[in-house]
Amino acid sequence: MKYIIIGAVAGGASAAARLRRNDEHAEIVIFEKGEYISYANCGLPYYIGNVITNRNALFVQTAASFNKRFNIDVRTLTEVTAINRTTKTVAALNQTSSEQYEESYDKLILSPGAEPVRPPLPGISSKGIFTLRNVADTDYIKAYVQQELVKKAVVIGAGFIGLEMAENLHSLGLDVSIIEMADQVLTPVDFPIAAILQQHIRSKGVHLHLSTAVSGFEQTESGLQVLLSNNNVLEADVVILSIGVKPDTRLAANAGLKIGDARGIQVNEYLQTSDPDIYAVGDAIEFTNPITLKPMITYLAGPANKQGRICADNLVFGHTKTYKGSINTAIVKVFDMTVATAGTASKYLQAASIKHHISTITSGSHAGYYPGSKQMTIQIAFTPDDGRVLSTQIVGYDGVDKRLDILASVIKHNGTIDELTEFEHAYAPPFSSAKDPVNMAAFAAENILNKKSVVFQWNELDKITADDLLLDVRTQKEYEAGKIMDAINIPVDELRERIAEIPSGKTVYIYCLGGLRGYLAQRILMQNGYTDTLNLSGGYQLWNTCTREMSLR
Repeated sequence: MKYIIIGAVAGGASAAARLRRNDEHAEIVIFEKGEYISYANCGLPYYIGNVITNRNALFVQTAASFNKRFNIDVRTLTEVTAINRTTKTVAALNQTSSEQYEESYDKLILSPGAEPVRPPLPGISSKGIFTLRNVADTDYIKAYVQQELVKKAVVIGAGFIGLEMAENLHSLGLDVSIIEMADQVLTPVDFPIAAILQQHIRSKGVHLHLSTAVSGFEQTESGLQVLLSNNNVLEADVVILSIGVKPDTRLAANAGLKIGDARGIQVNEYLQTSDPDIYAVGDAIEFTNPITLKPMITYLAGPANKQGRICADNLVFGHTKTYKGSINTAIVKVFDMTVATAGTASKYLQAASIKHHISTITSGSHAGYYPGSKQMTIQIAFTPDDGRVLSTQIVGYDGVDKRLDILASVIKHNGTIDELTEFEHAYAPPFSSAKDPVNMAAFAAENILNKKSVVFQWNELDKITADDLLLDVRTQKEYEAGKIMDAINIPVDELRERIAEIPSGKTVYIYCLGGLRGYLAQRILMQNGYTDTLNLSGGYQLWNTCTREMSLR
């Protein structure tokens, strides 16, 4: 059996290694149009920022080591230019020698990945404007920053790579500006989580230009000018384009393979394309989102590697394994904070008309009495009938990753809030609390499900009328430091004694700092005849952060 694999980074290299482990006698050929294979794509920004100082550490395998260990014919700097499905051959171009030739296959795996979006803006080909997608891009950027005495950097796009590049350029001592067309950074997450991160980014002296597009670039004697849609101009010595990527489907489309509604290569659950002898993995494929049930593309290394393994097993052993899709589990470090997400954000659930509740809590990374505990904010979206978890988003400083992994596992397996309330975790003061933040988030959600608590969100204060009551249950000192609108203040610890001060028959909107004291006050009121009460999810601190960010738009 002869296998040809086109693309040798995440999915392709994974499939090739698994094929060899499954079949020692198969002929395996990998074509890679770039110079390198199996490199740590996600580590590239950190090499530019000198966090990773050894360039060789970026390479999981080289072509030579891959050949030696797995006996695989690796052909780098060789681009496959066409697929002939009738003759089952591919046309290849050796970019070093300019030799063109054909290679036959029994089975073919496509792993072409994605390519960066580079819109046809005026001046976009000017010196000092880069995209970051591979090792060559990294080398160009790193050399340019070192040799050109760069002082000002503009990053266009505030996604995962854009924010990582902003951080790493900032760590080199550059004055960094971020331009983002959307009204928030990290569009996969909901605005409240992004707002917390935006405050942190601003605190580092990075300039955020949200709801702003780039209209063009101009080269000047002193460097670059970045022209913005609001008629402002930013000076820059280097520009990083991180606008996004799109699946590289040219080979597949030209070969007549089916391209899906999301504009990726369409595959079935066995990762087989519309041609039974051609399979596809990685950033170029689309599949059904397990939550929205709509076609989607995932640009993540984890799913690509898993797809490569599944695909190789199906090729050698028959269709024994199915790919069940990705819930887009992702995490990013941005300066001192970590942001993580899994599942489908509330805004996209709304767009898909999927009914859900949202609960937001703030909790410590470990026991508060043990030194070093840091606060994290956890948002969970879940179905209102059975409490199935649809998404989670976390932002904080420590322990975000392990909480996200727990919640992602539950989402992936259609788990419920009820399961999370009983989640058993390892507890010692340096690592967690007796009630882990995951449990606390689940408890708050369970209260909503069981109607022990009714919540309202930070952007729903316009529902409050003159006939309603806004109640602040923080301490008097907290209240005097800042309050919401014309709220009255009755600290929760005084509420039972002062309950007569709250008129009956009114809708009572309650808030505290983070939500817990508001919930306690709500339970007191609900059991004393106040049947119409709502507690502010995430509390005053989330409202304050969101409204401050809104005012900067």
